[in-house]
Formats: sequence, C-alpha cells, structure tokens
Amino acid sequence: MNTKTIINRKWMTACAAALFMATAVAAQDNSVTVTDRPLIATSSNYTNFRAPLRQAPLLKLPVGQVQPRGWLRKYLELQKEGLNGKLSTVSAWLDKNNNQWLSDSGDHGWEEVPYWLRGYCSLAYILDDEEMKKEAQVWFDAVFNNLKDDGFLGPRNYENGNPEVWAQMVMLWALQTYYEHSGDQRVIDAMTNYFKWEMTVPDEQFLKGLWQEKRGGDNMWSVLWLYNRTGDESILPLIDKLHRNTSDWTMKDDLPNWHGVNVAQGFREPATYYMYNNDPEMLQATYDDFDTMRQRYGQVPGGMYGADENARDGYFDPRQGAETCAIVEQMASDEILMGITGDPFWADHCENVALNTFTAATTSDMKALRYITSPNMAISDEKLHGPSIDNNLRGMLSMSPFSSRCCQHNHGMGWPYYAEHLVMATSDNGLATMLYAANETTAKVGAEGRSVRLIEDTEYPFEEKVTLTIRTDGDGVSFPLYLRIPAWSDKTAVSVNGESVNVAGATGKYVRIEREWQDGDKVELEMPMSFTSQVWQQNKSSVSVNYGPMTLSLKIKENFEQHDSRDPDFVQDDSHWQDGVDASLWPCYVLKPESDWNYALKVDKSFIPTGISVTKKEWPADDMPFTAESVPLEFSVKGYQIPSWGYDSTGMTDQLPVKWAERSTTETDLTLIPMGAARLRISAFPKVVSAE
Repeated sequence: MNTKTIINRKWMTACAAALFMATAVAAQDNSVTVTDRPLIATSSNYTNFRAPLRQAPLLKLPVGQVQPRGWLRKYLELQKEGLNGKLSTVSAWLDKNNNQWLSDSGDHGWEEVPYWLRGYCSLAYILDDEEMKKEAQVWFDAVFNNLKDDGFLGPRNYENGNPEVWAQMVMLWALQTYYEHSGDQRVIDAMTNYFKWEMTVPDEQFLKGLWQEKRGGDNMWSVLWLYNRTGDESILPLIDKLHRNTSDWTMKDDLPNWHGVNVAQGFREPATYYMYNNDPEMLQATYDDFDTMRQRYGQVPGGMYGADENARDGYFDPRQGAETCAIVEQMASDEILMGITGDPFWADHCENVALNTFTAATTSDMKALRYITSPNMAISDEKLHGPSIDNNLRGMLSMSPFSSRCCQHNHGMGWPYYAEHLVMATSDNGLATMLYAANETTAKVGAEGRSVRLIEDTEYPFEEKVTLTIRTDGDGVSFPLYLRIPAWSDKTAVSVNGESVNVAGATGKYVRIEREWQDGDKVELEMPMSFTSQVWQQNKSSVSVNYGPMTLSLKIKENFEQHDSRDPDFVQDDSHWQDGVDASLWPCYVLKPESDWNYALKVDKSFIPTGISVTKKEWPADDMPFTAESVPLEFSVKGYQIPSWGYDSTGMTDQLPVKWAERSTTETDLTLIPMGAARLRISAFPKVVSAE
C-alpha cells in the first residue's frame, strides 16, 4: 500500500488567462493524449454558448440522458419515497390551498415551492416516474397560467418597496430542467418576457434585498441559458445589469457576505459573468473567493467550511458546520464551474463534498435531515447550542423532517443534479466522465451526431476500478472520450480493450482517447487508493486521513433516539405540517454516542496512522454503503484517549484540545470508516507522533 502525505495543502488555482488551454502531452499510443482541459470547439450535437459568450468546454446533457445505477440510483429511489418525494403532501408550505404559486391571493410557498420543485422535477425526469411528473406539471402549468401582462412570473412580493425576485431565480432553474425534458415553448416565452421585465426595473430598485442581492449570479446563469437557446440579443444587457447590482464578489481577500449559503452560491458569479465580458480577472475572482472562504473557515476535511449559518471570527474549529442548503448549493456551483472552466478541480471538489459531507447530512432513508453537519460532531441533538453555534434555535443539529424551511425543501436537488453531471458532453463532440458512479448514458457524439450508450460499471468510491463499455448501433463511431483523473490518483492505469495506454502525468487532468469506437469496446480505469494525510495547522495542527477520495472518521456507536416530530422541544419554530399528515411516518432523531470518541491518532512522521490497515467487507445487499453499519470498508488504527476533551457548556462537541492536553498512556485499538458513512463523526484528530 502506497502512502502519500499532503500537509497544509493550499487549493491550487490555474492562471485565469490560461484556464481554457488544452495542453496535450504524452501523445503516444495512437490517439491517446493527456490534457489539462477538454478541447474547445463547437458542438454539433448540443446547445453551445453563442457568441459573444465564450464557448464552454463541457456541456450538461439533457436531464434523463444520464441514468445512474448502483448506490446513487438507490439514493434517488429513497429520495422519491422520502422527504423530497413526499414533501408536497407533508409540508404546509407546499399546501396547494391558497399557495402563492397557484393563486395571486395566496399567502405561502414563496421560496419553498421553487426550492422543492427544482430537485423534485429533476428526480421525476431521471426516474421517469409518471406520478411525480404529473405532480411537477401542476406547478409548471400554474407558472404559465399566472404570468402577468408585464412579463413577471410567480408571486409578487416587495421588500421596502422594491420587487423581490429571489424566489423567481430558483423557479427559473426548475423551468430550465422542465424545458430539457419537455421542449415546452412556454418556458422560452415566459423567461424571455420575464427578463425583459427585469430590464425595466430601475437599478436603484433592482436586487435590493438580503438574498437576491447576494445571489444575482443564479439569475445571470439563467440569462446565459436562455440566450444560448434563442440568440435573442435584446436580453444580453441584462447580464451587465445583474452584475452591477449583485454584491461585489470580486473583492480582494474578502467577501461581501459571510452567510454560508450565500457564499456557496455567490462565489461563482464572477465566473458566470466572465462568460460574457471575457475578463480573466472575473474568472480568477471565483477561484479567489473559494480560496478565501477555505483559508479562513474551511481548514477542515469534507470540502465545506464552518459557517454554521454565518461565519464568525474565531469560530473555525471542525465542530462548526455547514447548512445542508450550503452543501447542495456548493455542489451545484461545482457542477456549473466544471462546465464553464473544464477544470477537473471542480469535479474533485464536488466529489469531496458529496461523498464526505452530503451523505451524512440525511438519514439513510432520506426522510429526515440535519440543518448543520460538521466534520467533528460527537452529538447530534435538539438542544440550544448558542453561541457555540451561530443560531440559538432548537433542532439545529438533530435529524428531522422539519430541520428548517430552507433545507427541508432545498436538499432535494443535491443527488439529482449530481447524477445529471456524472457524464458531460464536450464541445468537440465527445463525452467526459466527470463524477464517478455507475450509470448508463445515452448521448449523441461525433460530427454526425450518432447515438451511443456509455455504460459505466463501478462501486466507486469504494473500489478502485471503473469499467466503461461503449455500445453503438453496430457500426464504428468516431469521437473523443475524456476520462477525468482525480487529483488524488497518482498511479492511474488505463487500458483500451485490454491494452494499456500511456497516461503519464495524468493526475488532476484528463486522458483523451479519440478513435473509431466499435460496439462492445471497453475502457478500464484503475485508480489505486492510497493513504494520505492532511494537517490543519490553523486548527491546532489536527490531522485528517484520506483513502482515495474519502476522508476517514472514527467509528462511533450511534444511538438513534426517536422522537415525535411535532414535539416543539425537537423542532424549529418554522416547522409546519399539512393537515392530516401521519406524523408517526416522519419521526425526528437525536443521535448520541454509545462509545468513546475523544481520541488522538497515533501517526508516523508523515502523519499517516501507524500500522493502518484496511478490511474490505461484502457490498451491502441494499446498495446503501454510506451507513456505519453497512459501509464496506473499515480501517484499523491506534490512538490515545484525551480525557479532558468532551462537551462544552452548551452541550456541544467541544473544540479540539490544545496540544499539551493530557493523553492516556494506554494505546487503544480504534476503527475508522469513511466520513460519509458517519453521522456522528470525528474526522479532524489531535495527533501523537510516533518516535518509531
């Protein structure tokens, strides 16, 4: 087993002016090259970015063309039967009676309907579920039937006399997914007229308000989407208008706002604007924003940052966490930036967040979720934890179907959007494997737009091998196939039909294979997983341990204590049920540890746990590997207990102990599991460096 140590890794950013360069090296073995980015061209198969916009190297395939399999498919099926799939019959905010999205006289549902609908409709179309599609259609038809004469769509709300358009930004994304599925011209007409209405709003009244001002980039992305499909140049000035009225995400070494969800969405606004104004400094600003947040509050494993709700000076310990809203919004930003830049960094980061943080933010049955999830979280209860956490409300840490109005409705886009981006089209008429999970993708390729199926078999991230099978209609098809090589994979091997190809220097880049593919051709990708470590000097030089793309966490015996979700002691104040809901079907849970968790890891001078070994277990029969009970990988390590490390005065997991805190002299055998399978978790450890 090879080991590699990464200490204080700073997120590397490419020079903005060169981000789209496709540098081909190691051009050996007939049509195999290693490239930094997919080549820029003009796709004859999928919607391109029209001039004057920059052409993106990667294009999202229409919803439903990527069909996930394996554990990801299982997650989507559980989501259908879980909170997202049933929320329209559970949440009072989605009650059709007097709903703002169904009637001008409505009084509820402003933000919650579009939050829920964009994940719900994507899920419906991926699963091709008729009942779900009919439910989604009710809401989309209502949008079209209630359009205003001036072009406005949705409920009219005002804040200090200024039009409120945040909820419309979310609904636009849902409409885009619906159009990909249906081709309904009403989407194009409604969005065109709405954007023309936005052009009429004076700057002094436009995007004035907490959410819309910070999140104007979401609106901008929809303008680009529409222009790429219509070429209507009359809406292009709206891009400039949105940029100048959105919070300034180009600030040097600072951010305009430190609300966790705002950051997860807002930081990509400059990169979106770059597609229009072509200023490399805009693109660099997005990388800088990402880096600024991680340097101050993200010196922790799992890809997120310790904002709780709002990041605060001095509160950056790994016990601070991220809202589930921020988690799924960060994943969506990563996915968009994959397309804009072609930079595999964003795919690496999306996998980091999804596989290590998002999986632990919900119960395994997808019927309850946690408002805040942290890298170090030895208790997950209903108690008030302010000021240790930035929001002194009950239920911030418990698993509940009503953890909050925002996350309750917004979490549903996480896995469907992830599934949609497993494979993307390239602008040079090829395909790229971007996020690794079993799937079957049907897509058009090559200059002639031939249809092929790309079948991906793998149990990634729990195994090292990915097998790709190309299925054609019988005749050969020429197109480039790009394989993203993760930054952690430094000993990658690739073969085509059993013959090895030269992929030297491919780590953190792409392997591009261009050839005439025959029906049944196979590409095998081997990514041997090794142990790496990361030392977080800002956080008392704590250490996290990685195995391939997964960070490891202490295996804690988790006691799921079930409670009535209607009990006000266990839910937030904005929890509201529809009448007649059987609350017994939707319990909330308090998670308490039934084993000790306050340990330092024994590590060698490379900060790898001494004597670490892996045990591979059988794949779970239910295809649910992300639970402490069924996770198919366990790791044996040594540690020393730290008796003084416990809970603080609010009952929350205390901050990491100082380095001179007394350790037990007795060495203890410990078990680590992938962080994504641990609802209770210690993932950033104090360390004891072995002298051996």
